Amino acid sequence: MKLILLQDVTGLGESGDVVEVKDGYGRNYLVPRGLAIGWTKGGEKQIAQIRRARAAKEIRGIDHAKEVQAALEGLSITVAARAHDGGQLFGSVTEADVAAAIRAAGGPAIEKRSIQLPGHVKHTGDVKATVALHPEVSAAITVSVVAA
Repeated sequence: MKLILLQDVTGLGESGDVVEVKDGYGRNYLVPRGLAIGWTKGGEKQIAQIRRARAAKEIRGIDHAKEVQAALEGLSITVAARAHDGGQLFGSVTEADVAAAIRAAGGPAIEKRSIQLPGHVKHTGDVKATVALHPEVSAAITVSVVAA
């Protein structure tokens, strides 16, 4: 089965790539989750559009990654979450919450898939996180989780 990837899939390809996968993998996993669409001749226009969108938000080279790293490490990132009196959260803080907090703090738009938290964050306090910006550059950030 030939598919066009709409998002990056680890071990398979990046958004905009045309890949050949087994029918079951494509039909039961990639297409229902919105990770890919079926390949058609008309889909070639979509491929060009997907690649342009990816290039616009992608970090352009190691120099740009280092600039973003410096900007991220200088930010004060705070995530407010509902918590018990003892500091235990009702839920947990996710990578999407951290990405939204980075944008709210005036930082660049970071994809949630590039943020790595140390397991499930279920308590208030400071948490160390890593943001993969480039294969050779990553930013170490501190996220303050506070009770809302």
